[in-house]
Order: sequence, then C-alpha cells, then structure tokens
Amino acid sequence: MILKLNSVTKDYIWGGTRLRDEFGKIGGTRLAESWELSVHPDGMSTISGGEYDGMTLAAFIEKFPESTGKNSLGSVPILIKLIDAKDNLSVQVHPDNDYARKYEGDNGKTETWYIVDCDENASIIYGFKDKLTKEEFRAAIADNTLLDKVNVIPVNKGDVFLIRAGTLHAIGKGCLIAEIQQSSNVTYRVYDYDRRDDAGNPRELHIEKALDSAYRNPTEIPVKQRDNADFQQASELVSCEYFTVFREDISGSGEIRRNDNSFTHILIIEGRGEVISDSDIHAAEKGESFFVTAGTEWHIKGNCSIIYTVV
Repeated sequence: MILKLNSVTKDYIWGGTRLRDEFGKIGGTRLAESWELSVHPDGMSTISGGEYDGMTLAAFIEKFPESTGKNSLGSVPILIKLIDAKDNLSVQVHPDNDYARKYEGDNGKTETWYIVDCDENASIIYGFKDKLTKEEFRAAIADNTLLDKVNVIPVNKGDVFLIRAGTLHAIGKGCLIAEIQQSSNVTYRVYDYDRRDDAGNPRELHIEKALDSAYRNPTEIPVKQRDNADFQQASELVSCEYFTVFREDISGSGEIRRNDNSFTHILIIEGRGEVISDSDIHAAEKGESFFVTAGTEWHIKGNCSIIYTVV
C-alpha cells in the first residue's frame, strides 16, 4: 500500500519562503521546516486521500503494525524534514539515546543532511577544530569565542553529511536541506547570535546539557561530494544503524522495488511523476512524500528526482 502524507510545517525565526514558494507547503510567510515523515508527538504526519484520509500515520501503524516491516515492527524510528535556512541556525548539539531517554523522555538524534540546494558561499558548522576540555568549552561559550573553535565547511548542492549525536553543528544561511534523523525533537542550543524571538526575548540556551552531551574531540568530516554524481540508478547516500538513504533520478520509468523488512519513505525533491503499486497510483509533485508499506512493490514514472529512505 502507498500512502500519500500531509506534512507539518514549523515557522522558526530563521526560516524563509522557499518551502512555500517552491515546494507548495502551507503556512505563513515564514516556513523553516516541513516535517515530511513523522509520528513524533510534536508534529505528526497525516494521510492524504483514500480510505484512511485524515488519519495520523501513527494511528495507521498502531492499527497495522506489520506495515513498518520487521526491522522496526510497529514503529517509525525516523523523522524526515525539509529545512529552509534563510538565516543561520543556532549552534547546537543533540544528545545520544541514553542521555535523551534519561533526561528528556525522548530519543537521541543522529541525523543526515542532504544539500538539496544552497546559495553560493553557503556553509555549515561541524564539530571542533581542536580538542577542548569541558571547561574550555564552557569558557568559549561565556566569552563569545566559540565560533573561533569550530569547523566551518563550505557546502555545495548534492553534498551529504552524517551528523552523529554529540557532534556540535549548525546549518548556515542559504541552505535548503533534506534531513533524515532519528525520531526525536531534542536540541541543546549553545550559541544563537544574540537573536530574539518574536516577543523580543532571547531564545533559551541549554549550556549545561550541551556540555554533558557534546563530543569535544576534533571531528572528522564525513562528507560526500555529489555534484557530478549519476543518479540514473539508485545511489546510496548514507547508511548507519538507524536508516539508509538513497537518491535517484527518474526519466521515464524507474525500477520496480520492494522491501519486505522495512517501510519506504519517498520524498520528491524535483520534478513530477506518479508513484505506482499494483493497487495504487498517486500523482507526485515536488515537495510531496509517500509512505510505502513493507512488502509493497512500487515504482515511479515521470521525470523527477527522489530521496527514499528505509530502516
């Protein structure tokens, strides 16, 4: 079975307009994130059309736990977003599973960024240049020298970054990103450019928890340059213990695929087409996404680029 999903949008202060203007997302003038696949209580995907129209994906999976496949039976352990950073995001860190479950009642967050598009000279922050003690990290936050101690990495369209829990990081302005992450909404901010929220108040920092959670050794940069990659066949972007992500360009008709062990999430990042199984045909536009139940044969016709993810 193929289920078309409605996304949930977030209007954080650093967001832009591209998710509305280019991807058809619904919201105000400022849209920072579009949660494309989510069973997280902070923003749940709902089903669009068909027998289960309007049902949350979480409720569907509770009714049909086998739909997720045996790798995650009865659960969706990932959350997938589109992110439009008109301005810099805060410098932040996500905790690992043990810390997040103990102190937040949530999962940790390891994530992957796929650079869908970016401005010229766009960059991200990724980890520390040199090893820091906990007190040196604290002092850098206090005396406003933290940005001198981090890796600032230029990015290009098509780059892929795996960001493990504990890695200090930030998306830079001008980046449009597809983010595939553990199902979690725990973020510890340590630096926010002295920005104020819409009420004029400084945004909360989470320094002590960040100090507890951050990996403070020099960080190897796990980036894959994808500018000239050939995606006429499915190409694996990244694989870790939580998810595997593929990219493919469809021209005409794509290969028939099936995964008996996992559901598949399909995100259209360019163009249009149809997502097809034996019993379902769904028109697919840029910015739309689909949940394919485990064991379902599916393929795509049209001219489009997709990212698809399994667990």
